[in-house]
Amino acid sequence: MSDSRKGIQLLQDRMNAAILGQEEVVEKILMVMLADGNLLLEGLPGLAKTRAINSLAQALACDLSRIQFTPDLLPSDITGTTVYQPEQKDNPFVFERGPIFANLILADEINRAPAKVQSALLEAMEERQVSVAGETYKMADLFMVMATQNPVEQEGTYPLPEAQLDRFLMKVVMKYPDRESEKAVLRLVREESKGNTQNEPPVAQEAVFTARNEIKEIKVSEAAEQYIIDLISATRYPGELDEELGRFINFGASPRGSIALDKASRVKAWLDGRDHVLPDDIRYVAHDVLRHRLILSYEANAEGVEADQVIDKLLEIVISM
Repeated sequence: MSDSRKGIQLLQDRMNAAILGQEEVVEKILMVMLADGNLLLEGLPGLAKTRAINSLAQALACDLSRIQFTPDLLPSDITGTTVYQPEQKDNPFVFERGPIFANLILADEINRAPAKVQSALLEAMEERQVSVAGETYKMADLFMVMATQNPVEQEGTYPLPEAQLDRFLMKVVMKYPDRESEKAVLRLVREESKGNTQNEPPVAQEAVFTARNEIKEIKVSEAAEQYIIDLISATRYPGELDEELGRFINFGASPRGSIALDKASRVKAWLDGRDHVLPDDIRYVAHDVLRHRLILSYEANAEGVEADQVIDKLLEIVISM
């Protein structure tokens, strides 16, 4: 096992020890980070969404900014603003960096702010830079936005525009832990309240950068590429494959969906210790990559059909070579 794989495994173990019963969510968070992407995490309050990103920041000893999205938030509250400082004779206008300039960004309840505030994240998420007053400021090499939203409470919320959703590599749904895990959570919280926590040395950030370079070398065969293209094409022209799918999908995934499937499946192959992508890797990440990229029809919403059910049907119909 390479040093980078050992480092990522240690990172995963520490996060699993802090967030009990959410092993799959932890894996997906790490997958998004290794793919140099951004994550939309959906779940009810109290399921340890904030704790997840906190545990990752502590294990890597990196900067974390938590931005609580509210209706009165301004774009400059995120990106920063130019401040006039007359004592600076040569250049009195100084840029004060906002909370977006950190390694990990927790955009908490992102759907509670209007679109103009949500869009303040777009350039940072896509271009890894922020432009203010004609100047461009680069983000750190280790940078990830993890946005959260509550799927139930709709009052006072603003749905994320499709262009913003497309910037998230994955949308992961966080569910309740099982009974045994929740019992372990109670015990963990009791121990933490007593101050019984261990301060372990952080995992070197270099392990993440090395892993990213190794993931770039993962091989994707022509058959695997074709499977990705066939899946994405099926979301755009569903009626050609199945009449029911044609009724349920209005718009399919953009080319970002293809790129995201390629990246995420290569990360999955690397985590499993392989140097090549299998169709199972693509199927494993398909729901998380596609569920926020499909625009379902009125008929689908009226019949209570969800994106995951549509993706199940797609995976059943589109067969890999």
